[in-house]
Amino acid sequence: MATCWGSLLQDEQQLEELARQAVDRALAEGVLLRTLQEPSSSDVVSYAPFTLFPSLVPSALLEQAYAVQMDFNMLVDAVSQNAAFLEQTLSSTIKRDNFTARLFNIYKQVLKEGIAQTVFLGLNRSDYMFQRNADGSPVLKQIEINTISASFGGLASRTPAVHRHVLSVLSKTKEAAKILSNNPSKGLAQGITKAWELYGSANALVLLIAQEKERNIFDQRAIENELLAQNIHVIRRRFEDVSEKGSLDQDRRLFMDGQEVAVVYFRDGYMPSQYSVQNWEARLLLERSCAIKCPDIATQLAGTKKVQQELSRMGVLEMLLPGQPETVARLRATFAGLYSLDMGEEGDQAITEALAAPSQFVLKPQREGGGNNLYGEEMVQALEHLKDSEERASYILMEKIEPEPFGNCLLRPGSPVRVVQCISELGIFGVYVRQGKTLVMNKHVGHLLRTKAIEHADGGVAAGVAVLDNPYPV
Repeated sequence: MATCWGSLLQDEQQLEELARQAVDRALAEGVLLRTLQEPSSSDVVSYAPFTLFPSLVPSALLEQAYAVQMDFNMLVDAVSQNAAFLEQTLSSTIKRDNFTARLFNIYKQVLKEGIAQTVFLGLNRSDYMFQRNADGSPVLKQIEINTISASFGGLASRTPAVHRHVLSVLSKTKEAAKILSNNPSKGLAQGITKAWELYGSANALVLLIAQEKERNIFDQRAIENELLAQNIHVIRRRFEDVSEKGSLDQDRRLFMDGQEVAVVYFRDGYMPSQYSVQNWEARLLLERSCAIKCPDIATQLAGTKKVQQELSRMGVLEMLLPGQPETVARLRATFAGLYSLDMGEEGDQAITEALAAPSQFVLKPQREGGGNNLYGEEMVQALEHLKDSEERASYILMEKIEPEPFGNCLLRPGSPVRVVQCISELGIFGVYVRQGKTLVMNKHVGHLLRTKAIEHADGGVAAGVAVLDNPYPV
């Protein structure tokens, strides 16, 4: 896709002036992060990195991503309810991946005791890139689905005004009007509100599990503020606070500081480094309760890379979503090539192919949060080291998506304004609520476009690599 900002990217002086205007507008709109130096305080904040111009996205692919989101919501929900599938799929992974094993142990304990919650809430984000076909046409390919702590719904609702401002400064009012309105935080809050209502206790709270050092607090506050507007109160606590002051009554209702909790919304707990022994105990306490977890442990497991890889196997979607061939076709159209590294012939063959053509594959561990994947020479070294070891079962191989690069300016505090070659990743936010066996809400609630320079293979905004962006539909 060619850029329609081509000539604008040539004039350095104009770019610097535009960048100053854009940054001031971003600060005024609340596109904010706490600083690296003071991640626990809002005394000093800065703007969250973003692109100077919106990036071109084919309208047809944007529409396709939106259209398949409700299918992905149903799929994640179906996987989370299928204990046999989760157990079989993760059986080799949990032998070698301690983090997934510990999550799985909690899952087994909760199943054995009996799941106390009757309402289930999913807030997820499905991420895609635009693969270049042989004929040059772009196709939508899923990178992953985030089923826990899917972030930037708050800040994504603040950035359209910034790009409209930049284009208006350039007297491009027609172009400015093409930037889509977007308010994921409102939709995510609607899901939490629905779950809270179904819990059925007017004085119960929403408990947001937060990290001690949270640079991305304003993104979270956007959802908290939407809930407060509905008169639903949110308390922010760490896992440590839960283990010290959380308790269950005889009906397994969850209390925090003596107040009943209806919904637990995790914005922590997706990486091994976020768990101490105490934190694991807190997570078990939360899972055993009848509070509505977002996500419950089964839904977190449904978001693992290993599950993603198994879902791409022939017949698996049909088994999980019987009698829904159109849904299955829409889902499968977005799948990239995914390969198991379990011990045996299939895994051996995948490794042989990746070592023969390393530029065509990515090696992915069972991790969230960006910055974990291996490419190129690093991947080759890892595969050489892993190929005869059972540890390889804790990874999957994925076809490397190759989008067409384009020019843009990535604005970051303290960095000079320069044009770099970039690629984008599109995320669609999905919300579903299930009561018993009935889906009472299933919708898409907005999008997130993140853009990074092509020299950075991996990592999101929070990981410090990608920046916030808006799609300019073409």
